Parts: sequence; C-alpha cells; structure tokens
Amino acid sequence: MKKVRHSIALAFALAPGAVALGAEPGESLELEPNVVSASALAHSPGEMTSPARVLQGNELTLRRESTLGETLNGLPGVSSSSFGAGASRPVIRGLDGARVRVLSDGVDTLDASTISPDHAISLEPLLIERIEVLRGPATLLYGGGAIGGVVNLIDRKVPTHIPEKGFEGEAELSANSVANGGAGAFGLTAGAGQFAVRVEGVKRQDDEYRIPGTEGDPRSSKQVGSYNDTDTATLGGSWIGERGHLGLAYTQQRNRYGLLAHQHADCHTHDPRDWHCVGEDEEGHDHGHEDEHEDEHAHAHDHGGGVPYIDMKQRRWDLRGDYSEPLPGFELGRLRIGHSNYEHDEVEGGVTATTFRNDATDARLELTHAPLFGWRGVLGGQTLRRDFQALGEEAYVPPTLTRNHGLFILEEYHLGDWRYELGLRHEWQDIDADGQRGTRHSGTSASAGAVWNFAPEYALGLTLSRSQRLPTAEELYANGPHAATRTVELGDPGLDEETSHNVELSLHKHAGRARFSFSLYRNQVDDFIYAADTGRDIGGGIREIQYSQADAVLTGAEGEASYQLTEATRLGVFGDHVRGKLRDGGDLPRIPADRLGMRLDQRLAPALDGQLEFYRVQRQDRTAAFENDTGGYNMLGASLIYGGQLESTDYQLYLKGNNLLDARGRNHSSFIKDEVVLPGRNLTLGIRLAF
Repeated sequence: MKKVRHSIALAFALAPGAVALGAEPGESLELEPNVVSASALAHSPGEMTSPARVLQGNELTLRRESTLGETLNGLPGVSSSSFGAGASRPVIRGLDGARVRVLSDGVDTLDASTISPDHAISLEPLLIERIEVLRGPATLLYGGGAIGGVVNLIDRKVPTHIPEKGFEGEAELSANSVANGGAGAFGLTAGAGQFAVRVEGVKRQDDEYRIPGTEGDPRSSKQVGSYNDTDTATLGGSWIGERGHLGLAYTQQRNRYGLLAHQHADCHTHDPRDWHCVGEDEEGHDHGHEDEHEDEHAHAHDHGGGVPYIDMKQRRWDLRGDYSEPLPGFELGRLRIGHSNYEHDEVEGGVTATTFRNDATDARLELTHAPLFGWRGVLGGQTLRRDFQALGEEAYVPPTLTRNHGLFILEEYHLGDWRYELGLRHEWQDIDADGQRGTRHSGTSASAGAVWNFAPEYALGLTLSRSQRLPTAEELYANGPHAATRTVELGDPGLDEETSHNVELSLHKHAGRARFSFSLYRNQVDDFIYAADTGRDIGGGIREIQYSQADAVLTGAEGEASYQLTEATRLGVFGDHVRGKLRDGGDLPRIPADRLGMRLDQRLAPALDGQLEFYRVQRQDRTAAFENDTGGYNMLGASLIYGGQLESTDYQLYLKGNNLLDARGRNHSSFIKDEVVLPGRNLTLGIRLAF
C-alpha cells in the first residue's frame, strides 16, 4: 500500500464521488484520516457525530468561486444566498444568516454579512487552504445559535511551522469567460530559528456576468451591476517553539461590487405602521431580462453610472496560539482572538446613501484535558463584543452594542466499537440600542451523540441536541426601508430565544471501492424567528416584513455515494432535500429546492484527471405567503486538472466549465431571485504553483 499524508489527494478521500489523485495505474491508494480542526477533539469526518465535509487540495481548487456561498453551493445540504457576484453566504439545510456561523480558524468573520444578504463575507476564497463544513446544530463549541451549521475557514496567515528550506510559497492566476474576469493570488512564508513571517495578497476583478437568453430570444445579455473588484493583503508573523506557536496577522481588504436589483426607495414618515415608499422602478422592471447594454453598464462601477454599489473596507487583526501541556492535566491550549474595523458605503448615483460600521472583537480559549475516568474533552470560554452603526438613508437599525459571553464543554468516551459524545454550552447576551430599551437574553444548549463502528469501514451515528439561539440586534430593532431586499423591515424588541430540538441519523462508509455518506434529520424549532411578509405593498415594489416568532419544523435528507468502477474511473451520485414548514400551517420562505445529480471522475493519464458533473435543481413550489415559485433547471459542469513538477516547483493547470448547457436558472434561496438570473456558460482557466 502506498500512503499519502498531507497531500492534495487528501481532499478526494473525503469526497465519495472523486478519484483519489496520486496513485500510479494499477496501484490502490490508502488515505490516512484527515483531521477536522473545528471538531476540537481532532477527529476525521467519519468519526464525528455530526456530518462534516472538508474541501482542500484539487477539489477546493476546482470548486472555488469568487464568494464563499458559491464555492460551497452544490455540496449535499449546502446552497447559497446568492446576491450576485460580490455577496453570497452559505445556506445549510435551509437555514442562513446568524444560524450558520462562518469562522476564520475558530473566530467570527466580524463583518456585516449576517445583517443582510447583500453584505459580503470578508474572507477571500483564494487565500483559504481548507474549508470545513459541519452540518447540523451539534456545534456547541461555536455558539448555540449555529443550528444550521458551521463553516470554518483555515488559512496560512499565521505561520505554524518553519519552512524546511527557509521559505515556501504559492501563486495562482485564473481567468473566466462569463464575466471577462481574472484573479491573481500569491503567498510567501519565510523563517529561521524560532520566527516565521507570512505575506500574501489577492487581486480580483470581474465585470458584469453574462446571462443566458430567453426562449425565443437566444440573445445573451449581462446582469446589470454584477461586477466584483477585490483587493486583499495580509502580513503575519509567529514565534514557533517545540511545544507550540503564537502569532499575529494583519489583513486589509477593499471590495467594490454592484447591488443587483437594488431599488432606491423614498420612504416617508417614521411611524412604522404608516410607511409610504416611492421607488425608482414603479413598473417592477425585471433587470435580469435586459438586453445587452455593455457600453452603458460595463464600467458603471468606475463612474457611478446610476447602478448602486457597495464600497467595503475592513482592517482585521488575528492573534492565534497553540501550546501543548499548558497546565498539569491538560494536553493542549488554544487561543484565538480576532478584532475587526469594518465599514462599507452603499453608493447611489455617485453619492454615499448609507454607511454601515461594525467594530467587533471575538475571543475564545480552549483547553483539552487529559483522559479522566475514560473521558477526554475540551472546555473553554468565548466572548464577543460588537459595536454596530448604520448611518444615512437606510439606517433601518439603530446603533447597537452587543455583548455575548459563553462557556462550553465537550466530552467523549470510547467503549469498544462505540464512541459517545456529550456537549453543553451556556450563553449570556446584552444588547444596548441607541434611544431604545436594551435587551438581555440567555440560553443553554446541549447535545448527545454516539457513533457505532459496527463493521470495518462503516459507521452509524445518532445525534440528539437542544440548541438555543438568541435574537440578533437586527431582529429586535429593525425599523425602516431596506432597498437591497426591497422591504421595509420591522423588528420586535419582545422576541424571545428560539429553541431547536434536533435528531439526526447518519450512515457512512469511508473506505473501499464503494463509499457513501447519508443523513436523515428532523429539526423542530420552537419560537422560530423569521421575516414574515405582512402582505402590505407600500409602494414602489417595496413590501413590509415583520420579524415574528412561530413554531417551525425542518426535515430533510442528504447524501452522496460513489463506486470505483476501475482503477481510473469512479462514478457517483449526490442529492439533498429539505422541507421547512410552520407547525400551524404554511411554508418557510426561501427554502432551497431539491437537487439530484451524478458525477464521473476519470483518470485520463498519469498526471491528468477529469470530472463530469450533472445535476437537476427541481421546481420549488412549496412557498411561503406572497412568495413566487421558482422553475427547475439542469446544470452541467466539467473540469480537467494536470499536475507536474518543474525543478523544485509543483504546478497545476486546470480548466473548468460551469453551466455548459447555458441553462437559465434562478436561486430560490435568494431575496432577488425574481430579478436576477444565475450566470450563463462559463470557462475558467488557471495555473497554480507551489514552491
């Protein structure tokens, strides 16, 4: 057997529908388990009680898009909120926003992306080494509110080792056809003795993307405002000793992207029940159907051009440290602190209409204790401080100061072929709102799970959890027009905690010619907080939504399976389904449509691998009140990747095609699905170097 340790092939061990790269023809490949750092107890995905998926290596290279949501879209159970080329958050099992925690090596992204779907996640996919996706609410280490799941992004900004030859690095260049865009990234780590430094950066520029033509009118057009210009730079350094490391990194990002389907609303009166709005587009024109006006719109972001856009700036500091045996009886201590100064302007007609500011700090300390009476576990604490302000025309949320503190413990016990896991977390939260009565909430979350390795390569898991999510400042205090989502949002300071009771059954086979991973779940949420459409159209296509509470139930299934037909060919299938309902009747809004697909991975030559993927997105007609149906569509993708070595430099050439059928599709999870069409046929060509 040939063993591959931390190589690019590891990602394919975790993907049942992927060929493991790196084996010679006729040679089988044994892949060692990959550790999920977000599991805290250093487990591989097959050992965890909650379903987990890891993207890295070639699989991450081929899936990576300009936003995190689009990068993860298509994984079983994961879709995206899809607010154009610049902003897209992951949606896990029909849940998004604050119910899905996006982390940078364990701490919050500290941006404004949970406030509104048109706000971008401030982490650059091209600088991510590994993405860990934990589905389901048994993620108590990172907050009881993460009842949908956790996405943990692992980067290299804080060095954790001294390069063997004194330096190491990587670089990547890519270009795409659908947006006439390009991106470049570089990273370099150098060190000697006990110190290492890291410098990295990204430049990304995409014009408005092309969309497919309509039936009977095959002419393509461009999605107005769908451009994305991003600059990111990081400088980091670490002290590295025999028992651990401590490092600090500074990152600065600038991002400009268009606000698709944005409609300026002139809303009068401050009485929340007597709004009257006049929009710029009284006839509700569908911008997704516009003909090509390249001269008029292609450079609107350079000159104002009447197309609103976001101009975002973030300055972020990350302090990270790991230290083995920090105290008697403890095996490992982990410290993570993130601090961010975030600001973005929403610019309309060349004038800043609204400014959002978010100064926030998130800190957590974890201690892994040595086995005690057979139990091994992690205990720790976390604290978050968030000072948020919205200033200008769309200041629909007053200035708020949020303080959230939590204590947690996670324990495991092994007995024969069984592994048991227990988790407990308690949180306290205070929100002070300018000019309004403050709120105080607390919540307790608990989980219990077991994994039974009933046969070699097989694992059966069962998880039970009770999670409490505390309401956010936006849900409590929103009171005004929000043009990006074409709504007037009304909060409720009287909202209580929402409580989720989740049961999940999973079955895995993680080795051999046949591999699979299936999950069934039921998530019953008492006092579920959601933005209910009141049915009131207050002018200019603007609708009124009220944050309300009602009991809800989400049920679903997801999975993927593959079979190694020959040494060079693997065939797989994948799919997911989620249904979200209110217990008193009616469907939840923006629940993703069902998907079913198949994938073929083929080794074409010793250093050349290809993949063909087809999936069907079904029609979504189980909709909430005042929500439109979304038609189904087919997606076809293909990719080629070639790897080689030139002296001491490894290189990869890749070519991937998305939406090769040029299908016209809309994302039901998006607030702007009725106005915005998904990108048309796209080819991306890239090269990646590692030295």
